[in-house]
Amino acid sequence: MIASYALLSIAAHAVEYRLPTNGNSVVGENQYYVVPEGKTTLEAIAAKFQLGLTNMMQANPGVDPYLPTPGSTLIIPHQLILPNTKREGIVVNIAEMRLYYYPKNSNSVTVLPIGIGQVGRDTPENWVTKVYRKRANPTWTPTKNTREIYAAKGVTLPDVWPAGPDNPMGLFALYVGNLFALHGTNADFGIGLRVSQGCVRLRDDDIEHLFNSVPVGTRVEFINQPVKVAEESNGGRYVEVHEPLSRTQEEFESNEPVMLELDRKVTRFIAHAETDSFVIKRLLEQRTGMPTRINP
Repeated sequence: MIASYALLSIAAHAVEYRLPTNGNSVVGENQYYVVPEGKTTLEAIAAKFQLGLTNMMQANPGVDPYLPTPGSTLIIPHQLILPNTKREGIVVNIAEMRLYYYPKNSNSVTVLPIGIGQVGRDTPENWVTKVYRKRANPTWTPTKNTREIYAAKGVTLPDVWPAGPDNPMGLFALYVGNLFALHGTNADFGIGLRVSQGCVRLRDDDIEHLFNSVPVGTRVEFINQPVKVAEESNGGRYVEVHEPLSRTQEEFESNEPVMLELDRKVTRFIAHAETDSFVIKRLLEQRTGMPTRINP
């Protein structure tokens, strides 16, 4: 039984968890949702529960993303292992397409789903920076490379896209590097997918919440942790496995699973004498993105 570190709230703008104590890292609880009658999509359900599309697809393999079967029961993956890094400011784990915000002088963490860069326009990883500035109603200045990509599709982009609801940057932006930002979007899809030109996209309510909550100067860290582990104070040892990001277009378009590369810490954790080899083998194959206990 996992110690209860509560999911404090699921609001229109965020999922908030109370931070665990005693060195623990597992938070939240999974929920279940019965698909209602009538037309709906997995994206609409993901948005309802503040998740990205990939989070829902990993937790519910085989479900039709465009027309999930009415009356079927879906897992809402709200239990997770906090990333193995400093719990300060903003942490972006590109592998699970989630953003973690640890407000200063708070005993909570806010978790938001994100969209990240396409293959070849990858969102950064292993990078520590900060929020340099914030802007409401941002303009968009496409790079030369971006204009060339659109031109190849027959689309001519302006030098500067004016602010407004049709702007691909959305209505709010937090700039964390040279021409790099956490921002909104003018699309009604793409959260939990690799769709951007490299920046981090959030739904409208989520980016507005960050804009209003995150001070300029806040630390921002980008990591790539498809496998997260946790040893809890009750003796439980947990592993959470996500599908790793494709590194090439060929890999992205393949039906074969991407090879998991386990770092030394994860390898040592899994090699523990108490690990159930059947459970860990299943986890590494299924990659559901949900924490699972691997010891008796």
